[in-house]
Amino acid sequence: MKAVSIEPAFDKLLIANRGEIAVRIIRAAKELGLKTVAVYSDADATSLHVQMADEAVRIGPAHAIKSYLDVDAVMQAAADSGAGAVHPGYGFLSENADFAERVETAGLVFVGPTPHAIRTMGNKAAARAAAMKAGVPTVPGSVGVVTDADAAIALAEDIGYPIMIKASAGGGGRGIRVAKDAEELRQQFTTATAEAQAAFGNGEVYLERFVRQARHIEVQILGDGQRVVHCFERECSLQRRRQKVWEEAPSAAIGEATRTALCESALRLANAVSYRGAGTLEYLYDDDTREFFFIEMNTRIQVEHPVTEMITGIDLVKEMLRIALGQPLRLKQEDIRLTGAAIEVRINAENAAKNFMPSPGVVSKLVVPGGPGVRFDSMLYEGYKVPAYYDSLLGKLIVHDTDRASALARMRRALGELKVEGIHTTIPLHRALCDDAAVAEAAFHTGFLETWLTANPLEPAVPPATPPVTLTVTLPTKENA
Repeated sequence: MKAVSIEPAFDKLLIANRGEIAVRIIRAAKELGLKTVAVYSDADATSLHVQMADEAVRIGPAHAIKSYLDVDAVMQAAADSGAGAVHPGYGFLSENADFAERVETAGLVFVGPTPHAIRTMGNKAAARAAAMKAGVPTVPGSVGVVTDADAAIALAEDIGYPIMIKASAGGGGRGIRVAKDAEELRQQFTTATAEAQAAFGNGEVYLERFVRQARHIEVQILGDGQRVVHCFERECSLQRRRQKVWEEAPSAAIGEATRTALCESALRLANAVSYRGAGTLEYLYDDDTREFFFIEMNTRIQVEHPVTEMITGIDLVKEMLRIALGQPLRLKQEDIRLTGAAIEVRINAENAAKNFMPSPGVVSKLVVPGGPGVRFDSMLYEGYKVPAYYDSLLGKLIVHDTDRASALARMRRALGELKVEGIHTTIPLHRALCDDAAVAEAAFHTGFLETWLTANPLEPAVPPATPPVTLTVTLPTKENA
């Protein structure tokens, strides 16, 4: 049978993001022969993603609300540049169904799920309801949103304490409160709804039993709207204030039977919403009972996607783009293999010895580790001025080896080589974790790191050297501004 060629849906991609994920998407797009358009705020005029893209468009001042979160500005940049598609990355507008709808209404391709899937699975309460319908185990809690404190207290009597109040539109560990009894639940309910409204523009909340000492395990999936495959699981239990710090693939805590059941449940739920693009289904895992419970879905590419790429050999961002270009999913489940073990640590511009105080400033020296199985995804270069306006993530150091113990040894070596001078970073924290006996045994849970930090205070970091630096960067020209 003669092959039928598919006319690409677009040849120019606008990346509606910044930092390391913008750099990551630009690299993948260029390898597929696509032209790229960067958007930038005034604070990011000299950023690496601006220099790497074929074109760059200024979309506003430094504050994200007036630039990266300004839908009108992003859409205008897409129109002015002639982009045929928009990739939202993670954070900012990535799980905003209204933005996805706006992109599609403008006749452009949104590189991600449909607006309907984002609304269904991006809303935590709706996602729980969809999971229950698909027969996927969920943490005991409310079915849908809870509208007032009295209703919450009545439900909590059946669910049990301690109980979590969670923002339906929340994400990244934000919008969560824990109550130990009815009195505290009444107090926290009003606060939680107000915080949810302020943070996400949506004050709806739902209830979930608080599972003590649970592991955070998530399944990576890819779909084309017709068929879905999984790329196995990751573990993200090392967290501080519900923000992930260190991620691994696969999880050292689960066996093959649990892995199979976990991944099959993820496929059931993703198929139930005819999922398109890359997505992650997040679960809590109880070491004692060996039960897993679905908690939410992230309808976007995740920060920690590289560990999955390392153990499967699949470029997830390229696959997202191929699907957006109109190509059917190339991968068959039986062809996706799990090989070895991978670890990722997040390198943030923070002083971990001083309560993780942000540390913006100029990177005076950068030494990136090399060797087999080592990858560094970042937007850093010597002379780059880290702005104070955005998330502190600078990049991710990722390693892969034949097994977890070997990967841990490789991470220890790579961290010893990695040097980011001129600012404080979380490198010392990760070096200390690599030497910890419990981490070596993967004997941790979502509350482990905060307790560990109290028991293992980090030594005060040496003040970063900030010698004069001559910036050698290319600013946007009139043609590409």
